[in-house]
Amino acid sequence: MSGFQKNIFDHLQKKANINPDDVYKVADSVKHADFTDEKTVRQLVKQLSTIAGKPVSKQKEDKIVEAIVKQNMPLDMNTLSKFLKG
Repeated sequence: MSGFQKNIFDHLQKKANINPDDVYKVADSVKHADFTDEKTVRQLVKQLSTIAGKPVSKQKEDKIVEAIVKQNMPLDMNTLSKFLKG
């Protein structure tokens, strides 16, 4: 692992209490994931929510899953941030 990667994981561990091993597990699980499959996407959203310690309401989960499955996700960070907050 490079120094840059270590710094990122150290930051995640300190600020968000996210275990680097959990990040690797999620990353590994999506390598060959079918993002057009609602069940797969919903499971990923739940995993990420659990890892981040940020509960996602059923309504927001539905909105995120629908956007990903239909490939209608915002591409810039400002729009994405508004999308996730709304």
